[in-house]
Amino acid sequence: MKVKGIKRLAPPANIGIVGGGQLGRMMAYDAKRMGYNVIVLDPKANAPAGQVSDRQIRADFSDITALRELAAKSDVLTYEFEHIDVELLGVLENEGYAIYPSARTLRMIQNKFVQKSALQKAGIPVPRFYPVGNLEELIEIFDKLDGKMVLKSCTGGYDGKGNAIIKDKSQIEEAYTMLSSDELMAEEFVDYIKEVSIIVGKNHEGIAFYPVAENTHKDSILIHSVIPADITSETEERIREAAGKVVREIDDYGLFCIEFFVDAKGNILVNEIAPRPHNSGHYSIEGCITSQYEQLIRIITGMPLGSTKLRASCAMYNLLGSDNVHGAYYIEGIENILQMEDCHFHLYGKADTMPLKKIGHITALGETTEAAALKAKQALYSIQVKSMGEDK
Repeated sequence: MKVKGIKRLAPPANIGIVGGGQLGRMMAYDAKRMGYNVIVLDPKANAPAGQVSDRQIRADFSDITALRELAAKSDVLTYEFEHIDVELLGVLENEGYAIYPSARTLRMIQNKFVQKSALQKAGIPVPRFYPVGNLEELIEIFDKLDGKMVLKSCTGGYDGKGNAIIKDKSQIEEAYTMLSSDELMAEEFVDYIKEVSIIVGKNHEGIAFYPVAENTHKDSILIHSVIPADITSETEERIREAAGKVVREIDDYGLFCIEFFVDAKGNILVNEIAPRPHNSGHYSIEGCITSQYEQLIRIITGMPLGSTKLRASCAMYNLLGSDNVHGAYYIEGIENILQMEDCHFHLYGKADTMPLKKIGHITALGETTEAAALKAKQALYSIQVKSMGEDK
């Protein structure tokens, strides 16, 4: 990309968001606070982002007529998730509409094999990986990867969906059968000691790095993050250097989350890239001078990058649906969180819940990450997700 300016859009310009979930909701919060008008497109009635926006267009993401309507009513477009028909975004770009990040970037990131291949070619450290054509190839790859691997759908897949960890030959056929309807790749199972991520904003003027977050997952779902990560300054510098190389390789404007594995020797490997705000960056709302959501709004409206300075150590815990509540719900015990100093509760406005569904999060600030994590954990345990039918 030749360096070019992004058209500066003063409020009340119109921002269009493809996707109406919680990330879009938090984008809309900051856009509205800054004086912009927000229109979202989502097929679900009263979507979380639609609740706090000026308008929601209710239509499927593959509805080109609806996408054109969103584009025509907006001065700039962005998206809150990457599982969109990239060809349709390309059509809108060809018609002259501004979209950040671009369809070209989304096309590269959507396919995990294409994404990893581009990073590898650029000299960015990634786990070993191979395309999988059939079951026989997968068995051979298993041996090449020392008897441990992760089988992945190249497209789609999130929160553990579309992945299978294989540590024994007896698991290969079942995993292949489960995922074989998709294009597949096999990746080495990394013996990491930490999973970390960094949010990076890039506009025509430069790059802004957020602090490195240390993330804990269960069944591939993010449970909590602490910031700053407990890593050496040398490891942090390697992460920032690699992240900078990634966004320069992408060569586009927007907000990107880059996930890394860190091994016992401090070596780093890029796991995946998200071309949008990320769950592990929720902490930035209260934890940084400029949240990741405000940063994206600044970028796509041609405004200066904001400071990413960390105000204090912090911890973010996801509020997930419980095993015994399906459907309409309410949260009991919010007053317990509101009594805690510098502890912040976010509920996403989702009408229904189910086990492990992300319905909110809690961020706590403290003098140390340990203090912040303890406060956030206490806050999480002080509330309950209950069925709407239960007595309040």
